[in-house]
Amino acid sequence: MSAPLLQLREVGKNFGGVQAVRGLSFSVQRGQVLGLIGPNGSGKSTSVNLISGTLPVSCGAIEFDGQSVNDLPISARVPLGLARTFQTTSLFPEFSVHNQVLAACHSRFRSAPWAAVFRLPAARREETLQQERADEILAFVGLGDVAQELASSLSSVQQRLLMIATALASEPALVLLDEPAAGMVAKERKELTGLIKRIQARGVAVLVIEHHMGLIMEVCERIVVLNFGQKIAEGTPAEIRTNPVVIDAYLGGAH
Repeated sequence: MSAPLLQLREVGKNFGGVQAVRGLSFSVQRGQVLGLIGPNGSGKSTSVNLISGTLPVSCGAIEFDGQSVNDLPISARVPLGLARTFQTTSLFPEFSVHNQVLAACHSRFRSAPWAAVFRLPAARREETLQQERADEILAFVGLGDVAQELASSLSSVQQRLLMIATALASEPALVLLDEPAAGMVAKERKELTGLIKRIQARGVAVLVIEHHMGLIMEVCERIVVLNFGQKIAEGTPAEIRTNPVVIDAYLGGAH
């Protein structure tokens, strides 16, 4: 097996005297869809914040594409190919849907700033390509018909799709989806399942943090389970579904 794209080794996070994450180790392979699940308060969101650079680690190591990212802020991890969405929508409400995605496309802009200011031919060509890329991504996630609408005018589900489109615009090798199905009904979750599979088909790895077990079991190749900040299980969906430790963590020993 090739070297993993993302590797966590004995990662920990303390908030004062509270250990939110303890000794967490797992990896994500290139092009893999991996699920991160656990009961409320198990450390899922903290783990995602550590991986993305929103929070610094207290101990342990996080490597992305073969290099340590422990000391890198989130702004330095995105150009490496690591993107994320958030539990709550994080958008520019005054932007059009198209311009929201276009702003993220510019994280891959290669022309010098002065070339863009003076509208040199190379910069204009790149701007055209980025415009086309924004349109392609919006069509890919199913928002092509609302590209010129204000981001603030979208429904909550459409805003979640827009966050995914914005993450994809940075051309990530790995995208972290933090509870992407929140607020969705069955039909919308089914469409999200298809979208995650299409993202994987583009060669992008996906780490899904989600409470809805049906979605996790359908899209993930492997699942990591947390409880009280520690990994209690890892395996295929079939293995996790029948793991007594996982069942106990979710339902209690009586079940």
